[in-house]
Amino acid sequence: MDIDRIHTPVMLDRTLELLAPALEREGAVYVDATLGMGGHSRAVLERFPGATVIGLDRDTEALAIARERLAPFGDRVRLVHTVYDGIAEAVRGEGFREVHAILFDLGVSSMQLDRAERGFAYAKDAPLDMRMDSTGGRTAADVIAEYDEADLRRIFHEYGEEKLAARYARAIVRARQSAPITRSGRLVEVLTDATPAALQRAGHPAKRVFQALRIEVNEELGALERAIPAALDLVAVGGRIVVLSYQSLEDRLVKRALAAASSSTAPAGLPMELPEHRAQFRLLVRGAELASETEQAENPRAKPVRLRAAERVRRPS
Repeated sequence: MDIDRIHTPVMLDRTLELLAPALEREGAVYVDATLGMGGHSRAVLERFPGATVIGLDRDTEALAIARERLAPFGDRVRLVHTVYDGIAEAVRGEGFREVHAILFDLGVSSMQLDRAERGFAYAKDAPLDMRMDSTGGRTAADVIAEYDEADLRRIFHEYGEEKLAARYARAIVRARQSAPITRSGRLVEVLTDATPAALQRAGHPAKRVFQALRIEVNEELGALERAIPAALDLVAVGGRIVVLSYQSLEDRLVKRALAAASSSTAPAGLPMELPEHRAQFRLLVRGAELASETEQAENPRAKPVRLRAAERVRRPS
């Protein structure tokens, strides 16, 4: 497998530019909360020779690949098998109380999409798995088999923002009565048959359903909602956090967390802001940044990305 060919880190240069002021100090600690195959981390290790990397991932296959890729950097690399909401425990387990830079590159990884047997891609027939940690837990096939129509409709609507959620849930329940739906190809058939012909030209009918199943299987939004505040608590004064989101539900959670951290807590009506009410973070970009048109053309996976970033300016006294 040519890792450099299949894995192009999204917004790499911009991410490093934003994190550089925090990483240039000697002894800087960088947490890659979504290590994947280690593309961002390798760039950090190469450009900031005084930095130590703590890489987190729930995917044991990704960790094995990253361990091999980052082996030349020796003890500057610490890898931990965990979901990113375990970031505080992972950092403390490596002997650190605070860190200087954190990156979340959310969503499904290049390797997970490109390995057909993982079941993430609706364009490739494979077992309906979709677990980011294949060592245990519920699969997408389990969700399809066990959830009732109301729950299927709910996750398709909430996590996939799918307008045909009710129609697709009903079709799945009807189809599974004849035979279990255990492969992605069969699920795509059921969804396609349930999609009005006029809407099939508007995009692949399985796209949002597969997104919803992946989020449900991996409990992504709940983990993210816990992870961002935990990560912010770890950031040292002058330290920075960058988050890359690929769909609106993720970006909404990140936006709210960073907005709260960068807002004053002074009660309304105070004639002046007291020091203890000042914001603990400042936002580093206006709104959410997009990848450049050039990067989007060269790397299609950069098209939906939304980048947000913040710097800690003070700790509570």
